[in-house]
Amino acid sequence: MSVYDVELRTLAGEPASLERFRGTAVLAVNVASKCGLTPQYAGLEKLHERYAARGFTVAGFPCNQFGGQEPGTAEEIATFCSATYGVTFPMFEKVEVNGPERHPLYRELVQTPDADGAAGDVQWNFEKFLLDPAGKPVARFRPQTAPDDAALLAAVESVLPG
Repeated sequence: MSVYDVELRTLAGEPASLERFRGTAVLAVNVASKCGLTPQYAGLEKLHERYAARGFTVAGFPCNQFGGQEPGTAEEIATFCSATYGVTFPMFEKVEVNGPERHPLYRELVQTPDADGAAGDVQWNFEKFLLDPAGKPVARFRPQTAPDDAALLAAVESVLPG
């Protein structure tokens, strides 16, 4: 099974998948509105804007599993992201990234090791998974890694199409 086959829903509740991003690089991030790392939204939006024309997108997946830091409704999340951080990258429905109800996309993503070779559960909000244009997870960045981190930027640039 490919990440492109996983059924998703947009934040607006419409059926979706990552298929529309086939041929582009994607940074999948579990996000939260009431986290100490929430300001990373600004950096993620800058990253999205910087590389969008070169075949890259950030994809946000709200998650309420860490300290209840994403309690809002889909509408509240959308309003917060737009009004506070000017988010234009695609946002998907709230998902679970760990445990028995882990979303099928994250079942695939958590197999990706980080720079230290560790795979497994997502540690906290704002963990980042980089997928190459073929949809293969190729890098994992733990929550504290900022969107403008040199290693993250190098990884993104290494998988841009063309």
